[in-house]
Amino acid sequence: MTWMREVSCQVGRWRAARAQWKADMEAFKAAQKEARRSGKEMPEHPGPPPTGFSLLPWLLMGMGAFSNLFQGETANPWVGGLGLLTFNSLYIYVTFRSFVKEAREAVSTRVALAVMGLVTCGLAIGYGGSWLYFFPLLGLAAGAAVRGPRLGQVGLGLTALAATVSVFRAGWDAINIAYGTFLSTMVTAAILSLSEAVRELRAAREELARRAVEEERLRFSRDLHDLLGHTMSVIVVKSEAARRLAARDMDAALAQITDIESVGRQALTEIREAVTGYREGSLATELDRARSALSAAGIEPVVTRSGAPLTPQTEVLLGWVVREAVTNVLRHSGATRCEITIGGVLDRAKLTVTDNGIGAATDADTATGTSTGTEAIGSPTAGAAEGIGGTGLKGLTERLRAAGGSLTAGPAPRGGFTVTAELPVEPADFTSFVVTEAVTTVPRAL
Repeated sequence: MTWMREVSCQVGRWRAARAQWKADMEAFKAAQKEARRSGKEMPEHPGPPPTGFSLLPWLLMGMGAFSNLFQGETANPWVGGLGLLTFNSLYIYVTFRSFVKEAREAVSTRVALAVMGLVTCGLAIGYGGSWLYFFPLLGLAAGAAVRGPRLGQVGLGLTALAATVSVFRAGWDAINIAYGTFLSTMVTAAILSLSEAVRELRAAREELARRAVEEERLRFSRDLHDLLGHTMSVIVVKSEAARRLAARDMDAALAQITDIESVGRQALTEIREAVTGYREGSLATELDRARSALSAAGIEPVVTRSGAPLTPQTEVLLGWVVREAVTNVLRHSGATRCEITIGGVLDRAKLTVTDNGIGAATDADTATGTSTGTEAIGSPTAGAAEGIGGTGLKGLTERLRAAGGSLTAGPAPRGGFTVTAELPVEPADFTSFVVTEAVTTVPRAL
């Protein structure tokens, strides 16, 4: 019963492949008609069906031998009938296995092809005439099963074999048999190999398109999280500062409200750019925003920058790190001081953001996927870890890893929390001189 189940499953796969090919052909014809009507580029032909059904009609070449056998014109009809049945069975077996690479290269397929050659030679030598046309059929099966470097040797070998046997039985007509055998072998192999390559390329193109869609969704969700998370944090901090200042210093409160308006407008612009995929950040801009947001929250910002100028791509990535790290400082750290250090070590650029807070995470933070100190490492006492668990820092980890860099986060040795980002830098970016930006310290505003 097991072999019957396997046969049933194989027949089901053949029917599914055939139905898929018919659907592809209908889609091709519809696309072809539309292309002709609109003058667009013609679509690709799906090629022959990827099953042995496309090679079965060629068995009609053996109808002459079957007719001789049926009309009693063949000596020893039982031998001829058994040979015809054996040949057709082996032909079907080989051709159907030829459309699966693993089955095509299996030893059983090669053995079946060799037995098929012996049967062909026996029938051709014994009967001649129309029985010689089994050689082109043998070449067709060989071309379907043998593809690759050995195809030329197999094709020439079968042609020589067909010519030798045909000369013995048919004289000068052997030229036609030999030519037909060689042509059927090489043309079949070429067409099936080309069709298989087209199917593989089409599948690869569909896979690339699917991955491109997934990457674009990931990019958009990551950019949207980073943009809105930072922007809303700044707006909340500045709104709280404006509320506290309104009672005693209206001008300072209005300045904070003006900053809120500016941040909101800038956020709208950045969201539009993120949707279209053309957003290019600026490290200097992010540092200025970080100073402003930290000062409004009563956190003392200390920014130190040294080393050679960085490439725009490196600055964009480091700007994202500054944005996310400062956002987490504002939300969760409870710090009074935040140090941002940018420098270069050999061929790598390094950014470190350190605060002196406690980095406590809340349930709401975890629910929303916001990266915090304890969330990133699992416990306040654990060491720095790579591969952050929250949405924000996890997205940054993926960004930097794609560029050959790394991101680590964890408790600082002297308390607080540290986020460290490293990126490879082209050797040309480093020069013999060092440009050092003065340490910027802004006293606590409140």
